[in-house]
Amino acid sequence: MSAKVLASFALIAYFRDEPGAETVENLLVAAGKKDTPLHMTDVNYAEVKYSIVKKDGAKAWEEAAKILQGLPIDFHSTTRQMADTAADFKARFPMSLADAFAAALAKEKKAELVTGDPEFRALEKEILVVWLK
Repeated sequence: MSAKVLASFALIAYFRDEPGAETVENLLVAAGKKDTPLHMTDVNYAEVKYSIVKKDGAKAWEEAAKILQGLPIDFHSTTRQMADTAADFKARFPMSLADAFAAALAKEKKAELVTGDPEFRALEKEILVVWLK
């Protein structure tokens, strides 16, 4: 299994059981079995948290946070280099800053980015994208 970065879209879909949730669950199971964690930036973690709190409430976030502790995901703090790459993506493509950080981590790790967010279509020449359906 090649390295994979989760965009916020993927983890939100997983927690809300939206389309693509089963694919994310399969990736998490495979990552756990092979001891090869998935990756996500702290910026995308923050986006997942505020999205769940805003739409589903603080109680839903508390439950999600407990589940997150047991998932095979390595969370990465940003670096100046990652911020530079994210800023470059944000300047060149119409996307959110959080999505730009997910793309920057994927580029840094030479990993596939897992998402269903159409904002990433413009980056397919820059990074590998695994599309959730």
